This record gives sequence, C-alpha cells and structure tokens, in this order.
Amino acid sequence: MVLFDLFGRDKIARFSRALREEGFFGAIRRTRKYIANRFSGRGITGLVQSGSPNPRAPSEYLAPIWLELAEKDAFHVTKSPAILRKRRKVAMIGDLNLPQCRKYRVEQLDEIWRLADVDYSYSHYEDVPRSTTILQDATHVMFYRLSTTPITSMLSYEARRLRLPILYDLDDPLFSVSAYGTYENMKALPDWQKTHFMNEAPKYLDVMNASDLLSVSTPGMKSHAALYSSRPTFVRRNFADAAALSTGARVISTKTPQNGFRVAFASGSQGHEIDFNIIVNDMIRFLAGNSDRQLVILGYFDKSLLPADLRDQVETHSFSDYATYLRTLSSADCAVMPLADDLFNRCKSAVRVLDAACVGVPSIVGQVSDMSTVVEHGRTGLVLEPAANWGDALETLATDRKLTKEMGKAARSQLEANWSARLDAPVIDPEILRWVTS
Repeated sequence: MVLFDLFGRDKIARFSRALREEGFFGAIRRTRKYIANRFSGRGITGLVQSGSPNPRAPSEYLAPIWLELAEKDAFHVTKSPAILRKRRKVAMIGDLNLPQCRKYRVEQLDEIWRLADVDYSYSHYEDVPRSTTILQDATHVMFYRLSTTPITSMLSYEARRLRLPILYDLDDPLFSVSAYGTYENMKALPDWQKTHFMNEAPKYLDVMNASDLLSVSTPGMKSHAALYSSRPTFVRRNFADAAALSTGARVISTKTPQNGFRVAFASGSQGHEIDFNIIVNDMIRFLAGNSDRQLVILGYFDKSLLPADLRDQVETHSFSDYATYLRTLSSADCAVMPLADDLFNRCKSAVRVLDAACVGVPSIVGQVSDMSTVVEHGRTGLVLEPAANWGDALETLATDRKLTKEMGKAARSQLEANWSARLDAPVIDPEILRWVTS
C-alpha cells in the first residue's frame, strides 16, 4: 500500500519539485525518509489511520465528522468566525517541503501578524490532523503553494464549511504555462521535468481561483498573475526576519579576514548554470586578472562551465542549514546575481540580496526580478544595465576595497531600516492587513 501511494499524483509532483530544488540525491534522501516514516507509523497517514481496522486515506479524514454533523443538522456554520470574534487568527496551510520557501513565506509571517496583534498558526498540508485542527478556531485561512489534490480539496472544503475567507500565497509562477514554457533554466534539466511542471500549472491555478484574495512576492509576479486570475492581488515581499538579522549580526562580529577578493554566487536549485552563463566570460576574465581572486559557489553548479586552469580559483559549498550558509556567504567580498531575462525570472524576489545584506555583503545585480528594487546603486551594491560588463563591475569593487566594505555596511543598515518586519510598504501591502483586521 505504501509503495502504491508513492506513485500518487501529489507524491510524483513533490518528488519532481525536490529533484529540481535539491538535485537527484536530495530527492532520493527525502523519498527514503518518507518511506521509513510510513513503514514505522510516523508518517502523516499513520496518524490518520491509527486505531482504525479499515484505514482511511488522508483525504477522507474529515468524512466521519462531516457525516455526523450532517446527520445532526449541524454541518453548516451560519456566521463567519470573523463576525463572531473580535480576536483574529490566521491559519496558514502550505507545502512546507522546501526550506527557503518555508522560511520566507510561512515562518517569518509570524512577525508580521504579531505586529498586527493577530494570532497565527501554520501546518504542512499533508499533516492532516494539525491542518484540520488549526482551521477550527481560525477567522481567516492562507493557502501557500498548494495545487489541487484530494487533500487540498478536502481542506478547502472544510475552510468553506467554516465560512473562512481564503487568501492564496505564492512566490513562484507555478500556475503559469507561459512562464515554464519560456523558463531558460529548464534547458539544464531533462525535458520530462519541463513537461511535468507545465502539466501541473492548471492545478495551482485551480486553488488560486478558488480563493478570495491573492498575495504574491513581487510586483512582477502580481502583473503576471493578472494574466491568469481576476482575483484581487497584493504584494507581500520577502524580508529579513529577526532570526536572520540576529544570526547575521553574530556572523559579522566573528568574521575572519580573508586573503584576496572573493565573489559569491548562490544557486538555490538546479538550472542556475544558465543564469551564470550570462556572465561566465566576464567572470573568467576577472578571475584570470589575479590569482588571489576566488569564485565561491554555494549550492548547485556544474564546474565544467569554467576553464580547467581556473578551477583552482573556485570554491564550492553545498547548502546545509541557514546559519552555515550565512557564515560561508560572509566570507565573500561581494555577491553576483545574474538572471536570464524570461517570464519566470521577472517574477523572482530578492531573497539572495537580503541574505547577502544580512552579513554585510554588497550585491551586483541586473535589471531582471525584484532585486534591483532592494539594491541602491552605488551605495549598497551595483545595478547593471543589460549590456553592462560584469567583469568591469567586479574590477571596480576589487580595486576599491574601502568602497566595497562601505557598501556592505550600508546594505546591512538599509536591510534593518527598510527590509525587516513592518506593516507597510515595501514589505506588505496594507490591504492584506485590512483583509484580516477589518
């Protein structure tokens, strides 16, 4: 039964996402852990099925409760909880499998809602007992990164039974066939993955359009979502939460001076070799200019892109926990963040800029995505025109080390002032807050 369940539509979708975000071995590790938990009774389905002689599928968890309520003529809630209660509580139910997504779109929201004096709970959607429990005393519900599956349909049905307003949140255009169809990074992946993501897109759009309100991570994403949905859409940007700021300050205070000039390139998922290829020739010339220059790659990358005689000037670090990532990033003098100009990348947020600023590292970015909004050209980093030479920009920072350090300090200061938790722009559209508190 467990092995059969592995080939369900939602499990295949999860495996594909893990494959793209974490690589083959990361996806296999997740699969092995899932199977081990299921066989040992620690999995979500184990909770749902425990003590039952006829185990139910997770998507049928509420069936006996619904039946009892219906038979007692108590199925329908007559008034919205938001009308009956003065105290507001948001229940967030999402796909929490990806650490970066969980951090920036789910966990850090706790700071926003605490500032707004709103209670907040969250759950992974496959943790059916917890997900259904936090709905019961909520006044509003947020769905994050969910597509149509039997489980999400059940949760959505229960939210509507409870008369809860629904907000759908997303930070990638997973709903967009046009974005996936033109996404340059897909050229680095097997064709079947691109086909799979395009086939999944309508399932995300279904949940979006069944919601009352949409929140997205960037203005670019808002514009693109308008092509697919008529739902009111507002921006809630990613920001530097208190934990990240604290960790960053600790890393800065214990930073060890490095020799030479170090340039960081962070690749959070497979396929970013395509983005790096935009600047590869500029980077090769820059590294060749002095043997004490280093390219520091964090995450996934194919080093064969670089000439063999320069590979000694390249460090690679796999992603581990966030604190280790920040410590490694802090060893760089600056960070480069090129992006291919396509629909998918135009929707992207500035999380890598936020991470770099957190440890006082200035960023060099292009015009694609929301990164140029966060970087103040000449003060906290450099924002380059499409035809600009990235090697020249790196030479500027490598030659004027004092300027580079001042940019890093300014980036950290600006992060604290403008890009930490707050109840207004540029972090969150106040309309989202009014949706909950009014």
